[in-house]
Amino acid sequence: MAPLPGAELVRTPLQLYRYLLRCCQKLPGKPIQEHYKHMIRQSFNVHEDEDDPERIQQIIRRAVEDADWIMEK
Repeated sequence: MAPLPGAELVRTPLQLYRYLLRCCQKLPGKPIQEHYKHMIRQSFNVHEDEDDPERIQQIIRRAVEDADWIMEK
């Protein structure tokens, strides 16, 4: 089960970023939302120079799976 509808449509890093920020809006409490938004920004900064398409898709799949886990917890 995806955390939000449309998870299967995420194909690019920008779509992933927007999707993850929308997931954050569904989390309870402003401090928790800000914590995860900060983590998302940091992850994108770390991976911004990634240029291997296969690796990018792997990162996207993992991020969606992680978001699913966080939303269910």
